[in-house]
Amino acid sequence: MRGMRLLYYRQPLVVNEMVVEALITRSELNVNEYLEKLSRASSRDGCGALVMFMGFVKGLVGEGSVNELIYEAYENYALSKMREIGEEAVKKFGVRDVVVVHRVGNLRPGDPTIYIFVTAKSRGEAFKAAEYVLERVKHEVPISKLEVRSDGEFWVLGDGRRIRRPRT
Repeated sequence: MRGMRLLYYRQPLVVNEMVVEALITRSELNVNEYLEKLSRASSRDGCGALVMFMGFVKGLVGEGSVNELIYEAYENYALSKMREIGEEAVKKFGVRDVVVVHRVGNLRPGDPTIYIFVTAKSRGEAFKAAEYVLERVKHEVPISKLEVRSDGEFWVLGDGRRIRRPRT
């Protein structure tokens, strides 16, 4: 999209007008641009639902206030895996488009971390596909997450478990 500084970008896979797109970026996304692009294109194919999920950095976890979340990715494999998950969601749920955008770098509380867009003919499939994509991305894509908090630093795993980082 215009003005985005991407770490790595692969052209979207387009098959029979269906789009599966995976991006990793240090920048925030122009959400409205994606919403407009996807809704206009998919409506021509009879779609009437667009589900968007946006995750963001929590400001408080347990008793510790979060100062920042540091995301790092093994980019080539992460993008490949994100695209694979998107393609599987299209096949499994019969949705038209799946776009997954994950941010990396040092993010502060309230900063967006991940965006997932899914278009479909009906909302039921779109919601199911979006949840499926999110859970698979959290558990399978090699993106590490270090939570820097007032009570220490913690590696955050895909299932939400936190492992204290030893002080050096």
